[in-house]
Amino acid sequence: MIRKENKYFIYDHPKNITWKYFIKKFLFSMEALYFKTLMKFIHPSNVSDKKNYKVSICAIFKDEAKYLKEWIEFHRVVGIDHFYMYNNFSSDNYKDILSPYIDEGIVDLIDWPVKQGQIKAYEDCISKYKDETKWIGFIDIDEFIVPKDEDSVYGCLEKFDNKCPAVIVYWKLFGSSGKINRNRNGLVCEDFTHCWKKYDEVGKCFYNTDYCYDSTKTHSSTIHHYMWGVYRDIELPPMNLHEKVCIRNGINPFRSKDFSMQINHYFTKSYKEYGEKKAKGDVYFEINPHDEAYFHRHDMLCQGTDYHIFKYMIQLKKRMKLDE
Repeated sequence: MIRKENKYFIYDHPKNITWKYFIKKFLFSMEALYFKTLMKFIHPSNVSDKKNYKVSICAIFKDEAKYLKEWIEFHRVVGIDHFYMYNNFSSDNYKDILSPYIDEGIVDLIDWPVKQGQIKAYEDCISKYKDETKWIGFIDIDEFIVPKDEDSVYGCLEKFDNKCPAVIVYWKLFGSSGKINRNRNGLVCEDFTHCWKKYDEVGKCFYNTDYCYDSTKTHSSTIHHYMWGVYRDIELPPMNLHEKVCIRNGINPFRSKDFSMQINHYFTKSYKEYGEKKAKGDVYFEINPHDEAYFHRHDMLCQGTDYHIFKYMIQLKKRMKLDE
C-alpha cells in the first residue's frame, strides 16, 4: 500500500507500507532507545556559556536581495544573535542590503563561488565558527523559524544544550495563497498564509556546537535535513522537539501532532516568484528539478492556514519601518 501521509505528517516521498516497513520501523525504534540511553551518559559535561552567541544561522543565497532584509529582521525578533551569510554567485544588490548588518557586527558575509556549494558552505561554517556560537541553524532565505510555545528560538533549544548534537525542526509548507503575482513591497510572512494542513516529514537542523562534526563519518552526508554529531568519537543522532531520537530521515517518532517550534517554508511564494526562483538556478541542484508540476503538487496540498508567525508581526513591521 502506498501511503502519502499519516496522522501527523505529509510524506515528502510517498511510502510503500508493507510488512518490511513495520519491521524496519521496529528495529529503528530499538536503535533509538539504545541511543537515547547512551546519550544520557555520553554528552558534554560542561556546557560552554562563554561563546559570543547563543543561536546563529548559516545560510547560502543567490540573487535574493529583495528578501534578505525581512528575513534577517524577522530572525532578530525571534532571538537569532548572528548570521553567517554565504554568497553564491549573486549579481543583485545584496551588498547594499547586508552592509548595515555587517557594520553592526550582526552578519559575517562570506563569498562562496562554489557551484552547488551548499553542503560545503555548511561544513565551512562549522569549521570556522563553531567556537563562536552555541547553536547553528542551517536554513534557506525562504524559511522562517517560528517559536510557538516560547517567544525565542533559544527558549525552545535550551533544554537540549547537553542532551543531543542536533535538533530537527519540521517544515510547515506554504504555497501561493492563490497569488499569480503580488506587491513585492509586502511581507512574505504576511502575504502567504495557506499551507499544508500537517507538517512535512522533512525539516532542518540546529547543530549543538558542544559536539563535534566529522564530514567523513557515515551519517554526515545528510547535514542539510538530518544531522548527526560526534562525541568521544561516537556518532550520535539528532532529536526532534518532542525529545524523540530520530535514527533515520523519514522515520519521525512523535508524542503529539504539535511542536513547540516550526519552520515556515515559503517554498513557492506567488506563481511568478516561483518561476523567477526556478530560472535563476539553485545552490544545491545542478539542474533545478522544480518544474510547474512540482509547483502544483505542493500548492494543491495547501488546505490549511497557519497564523503562528503573526504574533511577531508588529515587532517585525516596526523593525522594517513599516509603521511610519
